[in-house]
Amino acid sequence: MHSDSRFSHGAVVIVLLSSVLTGCGGYADFTLPPLEPASHPRTMSLQLAPQPVIERGSAHDVLNPSVVRVGGQLYNFYSEFDGRVWRTALAASGDGVHWDLHGVVLSPNAESWEGSYIAANGSAFYDGATWWYWYQAGPEGAPQIGLARSGDGRSWRKEPKPVLGFGPRGSWDERGVADPYVIRIGSVYYLYYLGQNRARQQQIGLARSSDGVHWTKLRSSPVLTIPEAGSGAPDENGLGEPAVWQAQGSYWMLYTGRSATERRSLIAAQSRDGVHWTRQPKPFTGDQPWDRAVLCDPTVLDDRLWFGGGDQPNPAQNLDGQIGVGSIAIQ
Repeated sequence: MHSDSRFSHGAVVIVLLSSVLTGCGGYADFTLPPLEPASHPRTMSLQLAPQPVIERGSAHDVLNPSVVRVGGQLYNFYSEFDGRVWRTALAASGDGVHWDLHGVVLSPNAESWEGSYIAANGSAFYDGATWWYWYQAGPEGAPQIGLARSGDGRSWRKEPKPVLGFGPRGSWDERGVADPYVIRIGSVYYLYYLGQNRARQQQIGLARSSDGVHWTKLRSSPVLTIPEAGSGAPDENGLGEPAVWQAQGSYWMLYTGRSATERRSLIAAQSRDGVHWTRQPKPFTGDQPWDRAVLCDPTVLDDRLWFGGGDQPNPAQNLDGQIGVGSIAIQ
């Protein structure tokens, strides 16, 4: 989740950060493989199920689903907040609606760069033998992106340092990077993420990698920028939590937009090259008691999405957050 004073799950502390790009291989100009344009303009619509599919139970929040299909089974690595710490939990399902909960599988290591606040809000990928999970960690107000790998999805080996770190002084992501969403096209990984600058503006950028560990940032990031303050736009207070996929001759993105009143909605954008994006004008908002204040954290698989919802428009947590499911139509 996002706020002018918080990253996805924490309060921003104005500290002097190193200008070294930890785990990052510098900058370059690139795009995703360009797509042929569709025969006519396309628009996206969502149909959301009225009830959550993973309830929060005794947790303060369950949010940030990342759903992967392996054979006929769906695996969901999602975030769980106990009132103090964000951890990653695992659920499995045959239909994407009824989930078997397997509990916490990843926690922050307070003795490392991660601190004791968060190891969650991640993006999962399965390569046929190994689970990859890029996740957000770090002390409150200074998040970076780490990587853990696993053979079974339960026991994880973490990289000792962040794989994507802060931008240099004065950059758009100087104060932190968060909300990873990774896709692979051919042999190349592309990572969309939230960055925050010293003015506490949150925007979306892009990096690429040949191995999933060493990343090169797009020189022209951010690829989606914050609207003008006072515009009344549904994302004028910030944007993040991107989900990106390919359909109907375009790259599509759903991201979380924060309004001036901290109500959050999902906003669609379309692109031919993954770098230059056109927003769809009307946001998607929740209309049920449990998601009336917040729609956030999309993850997309084929024509389905899973998302976070809440009834409290708080900046980062204690939203009464739960996880819902819906379908996507592009026409």
